Amino acid sequence: MVLKHLPDCHFPFMALEIKVEIKKEDESAEEQQEPANEWEAQEAQQAEQIKVEADRSGHHSRKRPYDENRGYGYYEHREDKRFLEKMCNYTKFCFSDNCDLHFKVSRDRYSGYPLTIEGFAYLWAGARATHGVTRGRVCYEMKVNEDIPVKHLPASEPDPHVVRIGWSLNTCSTQLGEEPFSYGYGGTGKKSCDCKFADYGEKFGENDVIGCYIDFESGDEVKMAFSKNGVWLDVAFRVTKEALAGRALFPHVLVKNCAVEFNFGQKQQPYYPKPEGYTFIHNMSMEDKTRGTVGPASKSECEILMMVGLPACGKTTWAMKHAQSNPDKKYNILGTNAIMDKMKVMGLRRQKNYAGRWDILIQQATQCLNRLIEIAARKRRNYILDQTNVYGSAQRRKMRPFEGFQRKAIVICPTDEDLKERTLKQTGEEGKDVPDHAVLEMKANFTLPDRGDFLDDVTFVELQREEADKLVKQYNEEGRRAGPPPDKRFDNRQGGFRGRGSGSFQRYDNRDNRGGYQNRSGNGGNGYRGGEGTVSFTSHCVSICAIGSVYVVHLRLP
Repeated sequence: MVLKHLPDCHFPFMALEIKVEIKKEDESAEEQQEPANEWEAQEAQQAEQIKVEADRSGHHSRKRPYDENRGYGYYEHREDKRFLEKMCNYTKFCFSDNCDLHFKVSRDRYSGYPLTIEGFAYLWAGARATHGVTRGRVCYEMKVNEDIPVKHLPASEPDPHVVRIGWSLNTCSTQLGEEPFSYGYGGTGKKSCDCKFADYGEKFGENDVIGCYIDFESGDEVKMAFSKNGVWLDVAFRVTKEALAGRALFPHVLVKNCAVEFNFGQKQQPYYPKPEGYTFIHNMSMEDKTRGTVGPASKSECEILMMVGLPACGKTTWAMKHAQSNPDKKYNILGTNAIMDKMKVMGLRRQKNYAGRWDILIQQATQCLNRLIEIAARKRRNYILDQTNVYGSAQRRKMRPFEGFQRKAIVICPTDEDLKERTLKQTGEEGKDVPDHAVLEMKANFTLPDRGDFLDDVTFVELQREEADKLVKQYNEEGRRAGPPPDKRFDNRQGGFRGRGSGSFQRYDNRDNRGGYQNRSGNGGNGYRGGEGTVSFTSHCVSICAIGSVYVVHLRLP
């Protein structure tokens, strides 16, 4: 900001001209992003400290001496070394990337904890081990290291600290115990499979050690049992080998605001003696273990599918079916519905009649989603972005952090009759999710994406491009005729309209963590980021003029 006195006497009073430089969206995107959470901030700080120490010790841009000869023998050695490191990572039994984005795996890969700030304290976070088993009598141990403080949760929140531990198939989601072939024992003294909960064992919590045992050597059944602090709790689950069909079961944990640690056999001494005949899974031969899905090796192998469509058009349905039909891709679905699924209580989704404020919970779920999208852009995985994404500016903004990924848009554009029918069905099942005026605003600003600098491909699922183009133009006209919502059209504080320029629309978008309506449009401008045109506002003592990316403010002081 620059303050400049105007000595010229063009005004009968003293004036100040304030120039405020507003960075455009493209420029601000190049700035270094702040860490999404405290553990990433710590990692960044550690990396910076290492760099500072290296500079102090004289290691600058070039570490290799000029006279050092490196022939083909050296590079063969380097490739062999890299291959061995890759094989070591492939064969090491531990926790890896097969976990929720908000579950932080420690550097040794044998412990972890969830993100608990803000609305994340409501969420379950799961992780599955790299290898599973199909034979033998196998075990591992889990210790609840800490109940992470979450004082920002309301007192009415049921079970703010709880862990669920057990086994699951590689194809199961991270929500342990909530689908077939996913078996969990929880700290509330319940066991669950396929969202069917029953009393089992005892409650457990901070500092308790749970032993997990699986027995493939008892005839036609596979048995799963647990222990608490060395005390056997008997068999919890039985499943036929025919039902498993030779598929491996993997160690799996699901936590809510708890830090956990595992002993797969890598420790010199177990927490408690294991039963006779059982082997820690880490100590089994590689031939007796099954490797789970290996994630993409580079960003270029990663894929992000951006859903595009109006509310209730079928985006979530398509995303879930596509993820289920491509289990090898291990898609992470990024959307509010996926967030709400991780807020379940005893396997049931929270509804609008739950004990707390529903509107606050939805707002916090949106904040969690925004943070997860930031984290996702730094992880080598496959994603489906399950949001409306009908604004052209939103499409660019959300795809930009995923540069280097295979970026694709999936446009769901049913006929108008089908959309109305689906909207009525969704309203009957879930209630009114998006108000009519917000849908009209989306229609007014609906932009179909094109292949270009931020999209490698665009796929139309229902109506194809030509028909969808005609329908979207019809929606644009329908939305513009409706105009802004009645309660947003006029602002009495300074007189005139709130929007910037005639015909301005209050855009319903979740560009910041607060949600709600934001003034981002106007004739010739790009909202508060500035545009190439000119936007002005004049009051009794203040004159504001925006030219390009510069705001000029005249303060008239008598």
